[in-house]
Amino acid sequence: MVEIELDGQKVEVLEGSTVMHAAEKAGTYIPHFCYHKKLSIAANCRMCLVDIEKAPKPMPACATPVTQGMIVRTKNDKAIKAQKGVMEFLLINHPLDCPICDQGGECQLQDLAVGYGGSESRYEEEKRVVFHKDVGPLISMEEMSRCIHCTRCVRFGQEVAGVMELGMSHRGEHAEIETFVGMSVDSELSGNMIDICPVGALTSKPFRYSARTWELSRRKSVSPHDSTGANLIVQVKSNKVMRVVPLENEDVNECWIADRDRFSYEALNSDERLSAPMLKQGGEWKTVDWQTALEYVANGLKQIKTDYGAASIGTLASPHSTLEELYLAASLMRGLGSDNIDYRLRNAEFAPSGAVRWLGTSIASLSQLQRVLVVGSNLRKDHPLFAQRIRQANRKGCVVSTVNSDIEFAGGDAWAMPVANAVIGTPESWAQSLADLASAIAAEKGVQAPASGQATDTAKMLAKSLMGGERKAILLGNAAAHHANASSLLALANWIGAQTGATVGYLTEAANTVGAQLVDALPTGKGLNAGQMLGGKLKAVLLLNNEPEFDSAAGAKAGASLNAAQMVVTLSPFKSNMAFSDVLLPIAPFTETPGTFVNAEGRAQGFHAVVKPLGETRPAWKVLRVLANLLDLPGFDFESSQDVLKQIAGIDAGQVNAARLGNASEAPVTLSSPGGGVPAVAGIYQLDGLVRRATSLQLTADARQAGAQPAVAQEVAA
Repeated sequence: MVEIELDGQKVEVLEGSTVMHAAEKAGTYIPHFCYHKKLSIAANCRMCLVDIEKAPKPMPACATPVTQGMIVRTKNDKAIKAQKGVMEFLLINHPLDCPICDQGGECQLQDLAVGYGGSESRYEEEKRVVFHKDVGPLISMEEMSRCIHCTRCVRFGQEVAGVMELGMSHRGEHAEIETFVGMSVDSELSGNMIDICPVGALTSKPFRYSARTWELSRRKSVSPHDSTGANLIVQVKSNKVMRVVPLENEDVNECWIADRDRFSYEALNSDERLSAPMLKQGGEWKTVDWQTALEYVANGLKQIKTDYGAASIGTLASPHSTLEELYLAASLMRGLGSDNIDYRLRNAEFAPSGAVRWLGTSIASLSQLQRVLVVGSNLRKDHPLFAQRIRQANRKGCVVSTVNSDIEFAGGDAWAMPVANAVIGTPESWAQSLADLASAIAAEKGVQAPASGQATDTAKMLAKSLMGGERKAILLGNAAAHHANASSLLALANWIGAQTGATVGYLTEAANTVGAQLVDALPTGKGLNAGQMLGGKLKAVLLLNNEPEFDSAAGAKAGASLNAAQMVVTLSPFKSNMAFSDVLLPIAPFTETPGTFVNAEGRAQGFHAVVKPLGETRPAWKVLRVLANLLDLPGFDFESSQDVLKQIAGIDAGQVNAARLGNASEAPVTLSSPGGGVPAVAGIYQLDGLVRRATSLQLTADARQAGAQPAVAQEVAA
C-alpha cells in the first residue's frame, strides 16, 4: 500500500493506483471527461488537472501514479485555475446548443461548465463545424460538432465491445470521431456508447427529440431477454416507456446492457399491441370483454376434458415469462389433471433431469476465467454480456476454446476475441469431438475415457489448454442445450470438467430458463413434452407468451399442428398466432406487471410494473388465477404476485437454493446423433416477441442478415 496526502487527508491506496483512484477512495470528486472506471487511461481531455507538490505544472489525476508521501491538492487556486483553463478551451468550439440537445440535463460538460466555465467567452472566431454521420439505426451522430474528443466511444469499442468501429481521424481542429470507409456501427453493445458519451455527440436515434430527461420518471426493472438478468432503469413519461438505460450491478451486468435490452421497448408502443380480448367467430376476429373471453375458455376446457380427458389439454409456456406466471400455468394444468406443460420449445431432446440446469458458476466469475471451453454457442450474439465478460478475461490472458459449427462460430473475429482452439464441425459431430478431447485427457492422465475417441492433434492442444490454469469453465450454449443429443454432450462435458477441474454449466437461453425448471414448468410424470404437443396430439392448447412458428423447433410446421386442435388460446401482449388461435387474451409485458426472473446463475430478481397496463391488458398471473377460479380449481386465491412468489419453494434470500441447482448427468454417452438436424437457435434480434417487434433493432445489420420477421418487416416498410 502507498500513503499519500490528498487535500490534507491521508489516503492509502494500492501501489500502481493513480491519483484519480485515490480521490475516489477518499470521496473527493475531480472533474473529468475522458476518464471512465471501466476503460483504459487516455488522459486527453486534461480536465482532471491537479496540483502535485514539487511538480512543475498541474498533472492529470487520471494518469499520474501515486508515490509514497505524495501531496496532492485538487481544490487550491493552482488546480482550479488549470481546470478552468481547460474548460475554456473545450468551450471555444462547442456549439452551446443546449436548448435543443438531447443530452441536456444529463450532460457532464453542461454540469461542469456551471462550476468551471466563464460567464462569457474571450473568443469571437467562427466555431468549427463537423459534418454529421449516419452510422445505423441505433446511434445518432447528427451533432458531432459537440464532440470533445474524449475517445470514450473509441476505447469502449476496442476494449469492451471488442470491435473498433469508431476511431479518430486527422489532427488538431480537423480531428473527427468517425467510422471508416462509410461503415455502420453494428456491435450488439453499441448503445453503451450513448451512455458514456459525456456530451451530446452520440445520442439515441429512436429516443431522439422524444422527451426531455427531466420530464422522465425513472423506475428499476430487469431485462426479459437473455439469461443475464441485466438490471435496467426504465424511463417513463405520461405512462409510456420512452427510454431504457442500465442500472449498475457489478455482479450481473456491471454498467452495461445489450442493445436488445436497451431498444426493445419500441415494441411496447407498437401497433401490434393487443389491448382487449378477442374471439374468432365465423372466421372473423371480434373484440369482447374479459368475462366473455374467460368464460369461453373455461367452458371450452371443461368440455374438452369431459370429451377427451385431461391429457388432451396442454400449455406451451415461454421461458421469458415471469416465475409467478410459469408457476400458475403449471399449477393450472396439474389442477386440471394434465401434466402437459413445457417451456422447452426449441429443444430436440427432452431427457428428464433431477436438478435445475444453470451456469455452474457466478456471472462475475466469468471475468476472471483462465481457461474456457464453449460448446454450441454463438457466444457474442446469444449472450452479449457474458461474451463481454469472457472478452475481459481473454484480455488478461484467458485461453478461449470452442467446439462449434461454422454457423455458430464464423471465426475469432465474429466473437470479437482471439480463439486459441476451435473444433468446427456439424452439430452431429460435436459429441465425437468431445469424446476425442476426453480421449486426449484420458491418455495424458492415464485413466479410462468415457467414450471411444481419437486423441487428434487438435484434441491434444485443447486438452493441454484445459489442463492448465486454475479458474476454468466448460459452457454449453443454446445450440448444445437444444441439441438432439444434449444429454450426451452434458455427460461428456461433466467428465472433462471433473478431470480438468473446470466447472460445467449452461449459458441458458432466456430470462427465466432457470426459473421455469424451478417451478416444474415441464412434464414431471407421463405428460407430453413440447415436441409432442407441437406434433398435433392435443385438443386444447394454451400458448403463454410465445409464437410457436418463431419460438419453437417446429417452426412453420407448428401452425398446421395447432390448427388441428379444437381450441387454441393465446396469452400474449401482441396480436399474434391469429392464423390458428381461437381466443386472444392480452397479457402485460414485463413493464406492465410485477414479477421475478431467475438468471443463469440462479439469482432471483424481482421487479415492479413501471407503467399501467395498456387498454384492457392484464398481468398474466391475474388472468391465470381468474381462469383457474372459473374452472373451480382449489388453491388459486392469490391477491398479489408476491402471494404467488411465497408459494414457490427453493428460493432463499434472492438465490435459488444450491441443493436445487445441478448439472450432473447419468445419461449414457451416445456419439451418434439420433437426428434432429441443426439445433433450433434464435438470432440475436429474433429471440422473443419484443425484439421481433422493435423497429430499430430490425433495421440493424444483424437483423437484416437473419431476415426481419414478417410483422415487423411490414411495419418498417410502412
